[in-house]
Amino acid sequence: MSKYLLEIGTEELPYRFIPSAINQLKKLFQDFLNDNKVGFSDVKVYATPRRLAVIIDGLEANSPDEVKIVRGPIKKVAYDEEGNLSKAGLGFANKNGVAPDDLYVEDDYIHAKILIKGKSIVELLQANVPSLVLKLQGSHFMRWADNEEKFSRPIRWIVSILDREEVKIKIIDKESSNVSRGHRFAQQSVVIGHPDDYVELMRNCCVIVDQNERRQRIIDRAKAEAQKFGAEPYYTDDLLDEVTFITEYPVPATCDFSEEYLKLPEELVVTVMAVHQRYFALYKDGKLINKFITMTNYLGDEFENIKAGNVRVIKARLDDAVFFFNEDTKKPLEGYVEDLKGITFQKGMGSMYDKAQRLVKLSRNICKQLNIADSRLVERTALLAKADLTTNLVFEFTELQGYIGADYARVSGELAPVCEGIKEHYFPLNAESETAKGLEGQIVGIADKIDTIAAVFAEGKKPTGSSDPLGVRRAALGIIRTIMANDLKINLDALINETLINLPIAMEGQTVVDKIKNVAGSFTGRVTGKVKEEITEFIVQRLIIFLSDKYAKNVLEACASNKNPLENLADYVERVKVVSTLNSPAMLESANRVARLLKETVLVSVNKELFNNPAENMLYKQIATVDAKDDYAKFLKQLEEINPSVEKFFNDVLVMDKDEKVKQNRLALLSLLKEKYDYICDFSKL
Repeated sequence: MSKYLLEIGTEELPYRFIPSAINQLKKLFQDFLNDNKVGFSDVKVYATPRRLAVIIDGLEANSPDEVKIVRGPIKKVAYDEEGNLSKAGLGFANKNGVAPDDLYVEDDYIHAKILIKGKSIVELLQANVPSLVLKLQGSHFMRWADNEEKFSRPIRWIVSILDREEVKIKIIDKESSNVSRGHRFAQQSVVIGHPDDYVELMRNCCVIVDQNERRQRIIDRAKAEAQKFGAEPYYTDDLLDEVTFITEYPVPATCDFSEEYLKLPEELVVTVMAVHQRYFALYKDGKLINKFITMTNYLGDEFENIKAGNVRVIKARLDDAVFFFNEDTKKPLEGYVEDLKGITFQKGMGSMYDKAQRLVKLSRNICKQLNIADSRLVERTALLAKADLTTNLVFEFTELQGYIGADYARVSGELAPVCEGIKEHYFPLNAESETAKGLEGQIVGIADKIDTIAAVFAEGKKPTGSSDPLGVRRAALGIIRTIMANDLKINLDALINETLINLPIAMEGQTVVDKIKNVAGSFTGRVTGKVKEEITEFIVQRLIIFLSDKYAKNVLEACASNKNPLENLADYVERVKVVSTLNSPAMLESANRVARLLKETVLVSVNKELFNNPAENMLYKQIATVDAKDDYAKFLKQLEEINPSVEKFFNDVLVMDKDEKVKQNRLALLSLLKEKYDYICDFSKL
């Protein structure tokens, strides 16, 4: 078995392109080897800002020989009347390189067995590697010199070796060799003798090619550097990913900034450092300190110029923040609410001011559902939740919306629950992040998200494929997570109705009568028509996807089919838990048999006088015993216990009796039974 190394050396690649390139290269090479039936044990892809490397282990020397059966013309065309090959038959044999005697007839057509010889792995690599590399996709690809082909950045060198031998290839305008390059400040000509030596040779030249090793080095070095000051570094996955893909040999350097900047909102200072400058903020005893770590891609001992440059940059950014903060706080947060009239929420759905007023109304009604007598703090939170969108600081740092609002609310003297609610109403920020802890943030967050979803669907912009206007998938998941995490008794179905009714309606150029008709028609159409159905289906599907890690999909769908789960999420989850324990094929068959018989609604009631078989009366009495509606586990057990009576009924009774009254009466009896089944789930989905 052999090992192959391909290294594409480039000018600095965009860091956002590199993770995608890693995944693309891995799949491209795996598919190439599988398509050519070449055995291999593993494909590894390494990447730094200046190189993409593929190492294939366990490569077979050749692709296998293949026997291919080719069908030719029909027998009467391939042979003449004397049984000799016709021109058509000879042409088929010559075309496929087969002797006439090797042709055979099957299903009245002539056939030929063709042996396709396998190719050496060297031949396959030379023929395919250049095209595989050029299949990489990404944004802002470029041409250079006089070349027609595009790549993310100009290619400067190529290494292509199989075991200890070069496999000569050419990609765009560069031919391969066995010579790589080290770090920009280290050895530039590195001869690669064997793919096994590659990772270690590069490490010796201050290039850590393994991105996972490089990422862990960043974490370890940041922690070790922070410990010198008794501190801990702050970092996110996004920050780690970015620093990993802008460095080949990360080396930490600690810088200081003025303590005066610590008077700014903490989230602002951290965001400037982490998001805008790729710095690691430092915390000591849980408090932000006036130091940060920058990961350099530098080899040497002279860090003073690097530190000075980074301090100048952070000072300029924070000076801007101080200016915006001082300007913004000249008036209270409430003073910005009126300015929301100048920000469009989305076309046809009014301004952000209109949305804020809807949030107040929706939040008040959610409080009623939750039996919250005093909703003033919640309503205050709803009114101010979007106010910071018009501030200078949020305009500059849009990712801090909510956080800035919370700090401005504190400066304005708002109560603590309102301040926290303004921040938390955006929670959860993603699928894994925390949900709002305070009731104000929970309620206003649900109101905000359902309003956004309703507006998007009402405008006919529902998400399709990868398109997700205004993040409605994330919004739906946020609603579900918030309700379930805090056991909120909210009827989402009723809330959707109210939200749709609250949305604005365009009525310009209409008479007064037309306006009134349009309002009434739009309200009715939204709530009872297609829009309401689409929103319900959309959120239910998000709910099923969210729970599918814990429960079988057919169970989730069965429990969503008989009752609208949005009316009571806790009830839905409880039914799912119970149905997941079902282990009674006999009862399941009975339930499905009942469903098959009752395709149409039965309009009559059960008349015991029409019973003429003991099994009918027995089943009627047994159905009445299933009544544990406050305990789904007990209810399901009762259904299992009466199943022998159901089976006896089907064994002893012909449901479709010739007497129409008897037939309808028996169907009515089964309707009573189906009501019991439907109380817990739609068993036909299981």
